[in-house]
Amino acid sequence: MRLALSLAFWLFMGLSSLVAYPLAVLIWALTAPIDPRRVLLHRFTCLWGSLYTWANPAWHVELHGRERIRPDETYVMVSNHLSLLDILVISRLRTHFKWVSKVENFRIPLVGWNMSLNRYIKLVRGRHASAMAMMRECEEALAQGNSIMMFPEGTRSPDGRLRPFKTGAFDLAKSTRSTILPIALSGTADALPKRGFVLRGRHEIRLSVLEAIPWTEFAELSTAELMRRVHERIAAQVASGQKTVAA
Repeated sequence: MRLALSLAFWLFMGLSSLVAYPLAVLIWALTAPIDPRRVLLHRFTCLWGSLYTWANPAWHVELHGRERIRPDETYVMVSNHLSLLDILVISRLRTHFKWVSKVENFRIPLVGWNMSLNRYIKLVRGRHASAMAMMRECEEALAQGNSIMMFPEGTRSPDGRLRPFKTGAFDLAKSTRSTILPIALSGTADALPKRGFVLRGRHEIRLSVLEAIPWTEFAELSTAELMRRVHERIAAQVASGQKTVAA
């Protein structure tokens, strides 16, 4: 039964993408000259991603702290990473940002093509030159008024535990004097584990937007100390969220 439902879900995702991508192209064509930041296209993309969490009755998604996101501020947004579902759940924040994503995702038909239309930021993992180019693109995007969304673990956790962070997001926040916005996710790995595409039964999914950390609070900190503090905040909230979901 789970296999059949999973196949139905992925089929629905594929068929709906055949409809959504042409709409994305139309929005891009009509708004690109007057909306260089792709705000409207990103809003549509968030609606597209959110659709799948709304359509699956087995996923009960709770959002906490969304009111902490100020529409007039740009952030370096950082979240733990558990599952492919994280991207769909984060889409429900309905706030403007540019994803930083591995280059392979941009090659996915329809979905990846839409990422390119949005001018999301590519990264070839393991290549120093690509990492440097990614940082420059992020700096430019922040200067234009776009927030940046990154998974500082670099990849999905295989067991749900928070992995060590990479320095990129924190170097970026320090060099651009940007506010850091930590986000904690729980429950997505139980709904769809890292390895495999078979959806599991009903699961509670929780996204928590934590208190923002302005540059003035970490200007004197080293990158290592900043990473440690943000890691501790997210880890504590993940543990709390897991207890809440289990209860």
